[in-house]
Amino acid sequence: MKSEAEFISELLGANKKDKAFNKLLDLYQKRLYWHIRKLVITHDNANDVLQNTFIRIYKSLPNFQQKSSLSTWMFRIAYNESMRFVDQSKAKYHDSLDDVKNNYSNNLAADSYFEGDEIQLKLHRILADLPEKTRQIFQMKYYDDLKFREIAEITGIHEGTIKTYYYNTVSTIEKNMLNIELLVKN
Repeated sequence: MKSEAEFISELLGANKKDKAFNKLLDLYQKRLYWHIRKLVITHDNANDVLQNTFIRIYKSLPNFQQKSSLSTWMFRIAYNESMRFVDQSKAKYHDSLDDVKNNYSNNLAADSYFEGDEIQLKLHRILADLPEKTRQIFQMKYYDDLKFREIAEITGIHEGTIKTYYYNTVSTIEKNMLNIELLVKN
């Protein structure tokens, strides 16, 4: 694999830009989809936001200043696009995503994209009850395997605060994992 600097040069160059961007899609499409999906909840919304994310990435590549890694920069764009979508949805439908989250949590076992077991269902149930920002931070660390520094860059929240949110969430999950009832019984 080429170095990130060489890859970025290809993305910015006129000769190999399209080929390099297709490679970028191959490398990051799935990771960004799941990052977005956890933020906007539904598959259809995640696909829409993912498309907008890659359009924004493509258009913004000439402005990429390389102050962070390419992946962190793309996660930041995906995060911002997701938050833009969430805010527009709240304004458009005059309600929070709590109803969508509860519906999602209730139907999770039937979701063809969900491959989890009873423990994963419990975890999603606990996460659905957390404040949005807390849940997002936990998901970025736990599911996306991002470093605290990267999460801080993506969200614009101080790294120490990110750690506090994450470890408090882990503690909440540990306390509640045994006590939560499953919505779906086999």
